[in-house]
Formats: sequence, structure tokens, C-alpha cells
Amino acid sequence: MDKSKSVPTSRFSRLSKFGLLASKVAGNVLIDSAKSVAKGEKLDKQSLILSPKNIENLAEQLAQLRGAAMKLGQLLSMDSGEVLPPELSKLLARLRSEGHAMPHKQLVGVLKSHWGGNWLDKFSHIELKPFAAASIGQVHKATLENGEKLAVKIQYPGIAKSIESDVDNLASLLKMSGLLPKHIDMAPLISEAKQQLLDESDYLLEARHLQCYQENLNNFDQFKIPRVINDLTTEHILSMEFVEGIDLEACVSLPQTQRDALASDLIYLFFFELLKFNTVQTDPNFGNYLYQPDTGKIVLLDFGATRELAQSVCNGYFALFSGAMSENRNLVASAAEQIGYFNSEIDLEYKHKVVDIFMLACEPLRQDKPYNFAASPLAKQIRDKGLEMSTDKSKWHSPPIDALFIHRKLAGLYLIAAKLNAKVNVQQLYKSFLKQAKLAQK
Repeated sequence: MDKSKSVPTSRFSRLSKFGLLASKVAGNVLIDSAKSVAKGEKLDKQSLILSPKNIENLAEQLAQLRGAAMKLGQLLSMDSGEVLPPELSKLLARLRSEGHAMPHKQLVGVLKSHWGGNWLDKFSHIELKPFAAASIGQVHKATLENGEKLAVKIQYPGIAKSIESDVDNLASLLKMSGLLPKHIDMAPLISEAKQQLLDESDYLLEARHLQCYQENLNNFDQFKIPRVINDLTTEHILSMEFVEGIDLEACVSLPQTQRDALASDLIYLFFFELLKFNTVQTDPNFGNYLYQPDTGKIVLLDFGATRELAQSVCNGYFALFSGAMSENRNLVASAAEQIGYFNSEIDLEYKHKVVDIFMLACEPLRQDKPYNFAASPLAKQIRDKGLEMSTDKSKWHSPPIDALFIHRKLAGLYLIAAKLNAKVNVQQLYKSFLKQAKLAQK
């Protein structure tokens, strides 16, 4: 099936997409309401809104608008987890994995506008069909005249200019639809979604992050980062060397030692990102990594979601890890406060529950033996604890935004380790990190 559809570029055309979507949803609700009344059934607004027809309409229109829907979906998933209706959670997951490609005419127009009318002269070949897609762009293979292979990430037109209105329109649609629990404070999430999308739409910024990681990991033989092709990179086109590797999904059949080493290297890198470099790539999905079985190298891709952190936040996590390892709940609570979790009005019972979750999340760090992520009920326990807290609306407290992204990274790494059925001695990794980074006395 051809999934190419022109991306709406003007604010008016994008706003009309949201209007069309809202009217379709409302129309379907009215029709289904009438059917329910005729059958003598009790009306359930949320069930009517989340009907298969409406989910399909939501998915179709939001996939065409791409960026705002996907970024807000990521933040909602991080913040509220299982509190979202299952249908909406599935929709957001679908939006993250799907999206229409630009038709060739629109794609060529974007390339001309950035590289000039003679843009083809630079290449011996460029594939017009993308081999990968992200929330705000798609990636194409290309070959220069000298034979060098490139991966070229091309941003969907109009995304950068429409970010604020798109996010506001989508948030309004979700609020009016009743798809979100009323106790969720959307304001900080909306603001962060806008800023994250603005940052991710600046490919020159991503190129700088990519080059920063190359410098930080210069002495780490286990990682490979694509080289940026500066003269073919603009604010909305990022050109990099094309690096071979296999998808992480294909790594599940590798020998146990390789799977363990792969997961260990990613967790080891996280300690350096958070506690040494103060910069974290916060989107650890399977598509952002490749693996080279022959060399054992991990290829790091997509630095759009890279987040620079204040030293105080990183110091807070260093103290939190220390407290969790020594099972010192007071130190963990103090560290959480430094990170920004608690204010003077926080309920003491709620505070204890937050500490409980941190202690759970650090369970692998306390065990001086290989931790079996696939066999562990840790993810479910953390989810259940979070759900228990979120359903107490009178005490609900939105975590600091930095923490949401850091926890998203850690949860993603745990998921990768579980999918790989990896066994990792996280405590020894952390001790090795402290020794190499010389942070033990920090």
C-alpha cells in the first residue's frame, strides 16, 4: 500500500486538518449515540469517542500531521503510563511507528529549496523512497559522486513553523474529547512538547549533539557514531555517513555473551551520559541503534532528542544512586528533592511512595550479580506503583520534566535488556564507571 501523502505545510491547512478530525469524531459519536439509544443501551461517552472508527480517523489524520502528535504522545506516555485509556495508548504507539512518507514531488521540492536547483550534481544516486522515518523527518540512502554512501534525514516541510499551533490544537482536541484523565496537568507537558519539537526541528543543533558525542566517546571502542557531512547539512537536512549494522530486534538470536555485552554497554553509556557528560540521548527505542556482530560495536543513531542537564540534576541522581545502593531511604528522598520532585506542600505518604518507586527502579544496582531483566517483574511493579499513585487524584504530582526524560531513557534501556534476554551485573558496571570517571569522591 502506498503510504505517501503530501504533508500540510501552511498553518491554515494544518488547522483545517484538526477541524476535519474533530468534526468526524463528533459525527461518529452522534451516530453511535443514536444507535445506542435505539437499542436501549447506556451511553458511555468515552467508549463512543474511542470507537474503532474514531481511532482510525485519529490515526489517519495525526499520522499525516506527524510531529506534534508524536511528541505529545511520547510525553503523555512517559508521564501517565497506564492511566491513559488502552485505546489511546495503542493509538500513540501506532503514531510513533507509522507515518506517511512525502510524495516524490514534495520531496524534490524540499531538496531544491535547501541544496539548490543543481542538487543532483552532488550525487551519483539517491533513493527517493525512505528507508526510515521519525516524528518530524524521513531518512534516505544516497551515494556521492566519489562513491561514499550517506544517510540523509530530510525534515517534513512546514513542521518547524507550525509546532506551537499544532501542539496547542492537538492538546485542545484531546481535552475536549475526554480522552485524558482530568487530573493530568497538561501545561508543562505542552510547553515541553513545543520546546522539544523546536529543538528536534533544528538539524544543525542535532549535528552539534552528534559531534559532541563523538568527542565524548572518542576513547570508547564499543560505540560508533556516524560522521556528519557538514556541506550537505542545513537546518532541515542532516547528512551523515551511512553505517552498516543489524537492527536490535535481530540481536535476540545472537549468543548470550553478545546479548549481555550489548545491554551492558548501553547501560554503561547511560551512567556516563547522566553523571559525567551531563547530556543524555533520551529516546532509547530499538530504531535508534544498530549492532555490528563482527566487531561488537553499537551504532548510535538519531540525536534529535538529546537533552543537556543542569549539574544540580545530575548530582541529584548521583546521590540517589548512592542512597539506593546503601538502602538509605532518607538519602534517596533528599536526592529526589534536589532533582525537583518535592515541594513544601507534598503529602508525606506520596513522598514515601515516590521513594518506593526509586528503590524499585534501582533494584539491579543493589545486586552484585547478573540481573535477569527478562525474568524480572520489575517493570510491572514500577507500573503498578505508578498507577496506584496516579489514581489518587488529590495527591497527584507531576514529576519534573528532566526526570521524565531520564526515566524514559532508563526504562527504555531496561526494555532493551529484557527483549535481548540479557543478564547484566549493573552494580559492577556502576563501580567500573565510578572508577573510570573518577566520581567516587564527588
